[in-house]
Amino acid sequence: MIAELRRRAYLSAMQVATWLPRVELPFAAPSRPEVLLPCDEPEPQPVEGALESVAEAAPADETPRQPPAQLEPRAKVEVPRPTLVARTSKADTAEPADEAEAKVVAVAPPRFALQLLRAGACAVLVELPTGEPLQGRDPAYLLLKDLLRAAGLPDSPQLIGEPVRWPLLVRGQMDQGPDAALEFLQSFVSARLEEQEPCACLWLVGLSAIRYVGEGGADTYNRELQIEGLGAAWALPGLELLMEEPQRKRELWQAMQRVRQRWMIES
Repeated sequence: MIAELRRRAYLSAMQVATWLPRVELPFAAPSRPEVLLPCDEPEPQPVEGALESVAEAAPADETPRQPPAQLEPRAKVEVPRPTLVARTSKADTAEPADEAEAKVVAVAPPRFALQLLRAGACAVLVELPTGEPLQGRDPAYLLLKDLLRAAGLPDSPQLIGEPVRWPLLVRGQMDQGPDAALEFLQSFVSARLEEQEPCACLWLVGLSAIRYVGEGGADTYNRELQIEGLGAAWALPGLELLMEEPQRKRELWQAMQRVRQRWMIES
């Protein structure tokens, strides 16, 4: 996926809007259907053919025109013009399509920062409240250590790679919307976990981790998820949300009693 993002950045810098690879590229996004459609523009008619068609359409017995002085005055004919109502209705019918297209183009890329950790038989993808890596005395990191200790896991998790900050590029025309974030994060987590020992459960801590890896939302807090290519996952509220709303810890503890059997068997 990283190679695909870099390839798109290169093509954007070279002002290449449309391109098709000769072979299937690994981790490449599927081609857009509208690029593969045939062009419907009419072929230009040759000049000679156009002249012949005009000559055939002209009547053969056309009489020569009289001089302007000999022509009788013609009565003025009022040509009906389209009313304002007709123009307004036509504009109204075309307006929703334009608005829908503008809305699709104007979707802002999501903004978040995630850190992947390893604690015993579990991997933890945690949303960073401040966007910076967790430090030893941060309240969010102390809360994470308490959660790991209550789950029977090592309370000193190991870092796996650098934090992922989205959007990846500050400038450029590369797609960095929600779909691109989902595709990138799933590929990133899958590649990092393949380098580690088998993982019994993947913790998704925070709404961004749940949404762009587990394809869930706030309604999946404290629930188990099955992610294709990643296996079993557990959705948790964010560390900042748990500190702001301590009453959520009770539901989290009840859910932990059911889910912790996954990694306790492995250990």
